[in-house]
Amino acid sequence: MEKILVVEDDRATRKALQELFQDEGYTVLTAQNGVEGLALFSSARPNFVILDLRMPQMGGQDACRQIRRLSEDVPIIILTGSPDEVSRVLLLELGADDYVTKPFSPKELLARVRAVLRRARRSQPVEQLYFDDVAIDFGRMEATRGGAAVSLTPQEFKLLKYFAQHPNRVFSRDQLLSEVWGYDSYPSTRTVDSHILTLRQKLERAPASPAHLVTVYSAGYKFVP
Repeated sequence: MEKILVVEDDRATRKALQELFQDEGYTVLTAQNGVEGLALFSSARPNFVILDLRMPQMGGQDACRQIRRLSEDVPIIILTGSPDEVSRVLLLELGADDYVTKPFSPKELLARVRAVLRRARRSQPVEQLYFDDVAIDFGRMEATRGGAAVSLTPQEFKLLKYFAQHPNRVFSRDQLLSEVWGYDSYPSTRTVDSHILTLRQKLERAPASPAHLVTVYSAGYKFVP
């Protein structure tokens, strides 16, 4: 579950953002100024930061710089009352990924957050994966379930890693063959089916009713973290 830190001095806006992201399934942390936000970031290490530009005690610019010193890759979106306050040059200087002007549409903000998260996932290689009681270390090619070692083939690791890099996205069998196996001409889409079936047997609590390696009928498969 993604963890979002909202740093906003206006109580009504802060509460609205908290409810917006909670309704979308995110874990939400809130702070009313940059000092509180920086302390929360240091202790909780959220996956995403929403940061108001103008706040008492520590403004958004200083908070953004401090957060960026602690983490080079956590996505940050700036909230501003005027588009004139923020330019792309300033965003680069601060280390922010995007900005949204108040008043903003909740749908627009959600779309911006999802877009920035997608870009962040694509730019960061996945080295570990955790879901349910499963732990995968792709660098060491080690897997455990409930603390016990699970034997996976190199191709199964590769398929899992591709899914982990694109959570909740549906892929057809042909897409998986092209991206994971690298086939230019597909010998058989049953290759994908057999690998998914084996992974379910090894990693799912109920292989017949999988919760993570999910079939999307008439479309393909997706991985649900």
